Amino acid sequence: MNFEFPIEELPAVMRGPRIERRRVLVGGSAFWGTIVEEGADAGKLRLDDGRLLDADSVRYLPPVAPSKIIAVHISYISRSMETRNKPKPTETPTYFTKPPTSLNGHGGQILKPADCKYLNYEGEYAVVIGRTCRNVTPDEAWDYIEGFCPALDMGLQDFRDTDQGSMLRVKGADTLLPIGPGIVRGVNLFEQTLRTYVDGRVVQEAHIGDETIWGPHYVIADIARHITLLPGDVILMGTPCHSRSVDPGHLVECEITGIGRISGTVVAIDAPRAAALGVGHAPTDSPEVRRVSLGFDERVPERFKDNLRQSRQR
Repeated sequence: MNFEFPIEELPAVMRGPRIERRRVLVGGSAFWGTIVEEGADAGKLRLDDGRLLDADSVRYLPPVAPSKIIAVHISYISRSMETRNKPKPTETPTYFTKPPTSLNGHGGQILKPADCKYLNYEGEYAVVIGRTCRNVTPDEAWDYIEGFCPALDMGLQDFRDTDQGSMLRVKGADTLLPIGPGIVRGVNLFEQTLRTYVDGRVVQEAHIGDETIWGPHYVIADIARHITLLPGDVILMGTPCHSRSVDPGHLVECEITGIGRISGTVVAIDAPRAAALGVGHAPTDSPEVRRVSLGFDERVPERFKDNLRQSRQR
């Protein structure tokens, strides 16, 4: 493993048994439930009021209500090699934020405005904070984690020219963070593999333990030096190589073995009404936008490129 602070003992959040908590909409009201892990009802969702539901037939809500969402720019070796041509992008992690209004539930619609050309996927795992966290060491940070979720950190790269310093509209637009379907604990994250799919074809893949540059314990301790993390806050832990743009109609999914699979369908919407009036910086198709959105194909596996090409030819 390749961590800034190697772990000597598996923390409690990653020791079994596996527990997955989901939040769903039933009869117009939100309910929490737990996935049944064993027995005849395995795979079903047992609501906290005792009702048993088919987990595939309910409408999912994001399983988090964060005061803030903080994302690591680059934390996978393959992503750093693709974008920087070196295994470690910077000496220490760098971050950006997404507003809570970017949250999206499992199976939701990911909106692509008509005046934007580049909507990129980034499959990630999210860390959910379980209790108030401030001024902790990396070893202590594990005790503040509620669990982990699959996530899609989608991005409208057309705004990179104007928002590169903040990523506000690039990563912060509504619906650009599908997360869930549940929060999972009791699984060794570092033994899992992350895969992103477009229309069922693998376009990203990384073994988390082999590719991680900074573990979540390091990132939490770093952020919490100066920013108090509250229960429900989300930290997005970066993506492996081959983030590329997708189009309306594409089904995008991120699966983390042992933890779950989040999905969203890209849907076309009209350009904002104010755009026609010349309000604000228009989306651009510049060399910098294309550099990030289209990536460096010579530095990624051929199978990812082939799978994405097949999805685009549907």
